[in-house]
Amino acid sequence: MPKPRAQTGEKNLISRQLIELRRKNDYSQRDLAYRLQLAGYDMDKNVITRIETNKRYVTDLELKALSEIFHVSYDYLINGDVEAEDKNTAT
Repeated sequence: MPKPRAQTGEKNLISRQLIELRRKNDYSQRDLAYRLQLAGYDMDKNVITRIETNKRYVTDLELKALSEIFHVSYDYLINGDVEAEDKNTAT
């Protein structure tokens, strides 16, 4: 059985938001991978690259890790919902 994809054929829904957040925080892919590893998540630069280029699915643990590192909600990562990001950063 084939794995599900977005209507556009992408393997994940967060690639654009991840690129935007990484650039907004002035992190290279290597910097982000280092920060994730310091936080206890096993994600290297290649994982970040594959997510950003839509060549890889994203697990729930990876969503959690990215949400924690960037202090944004899951809604923001998945939908780019600015209101969800604002609510999460307000608390």
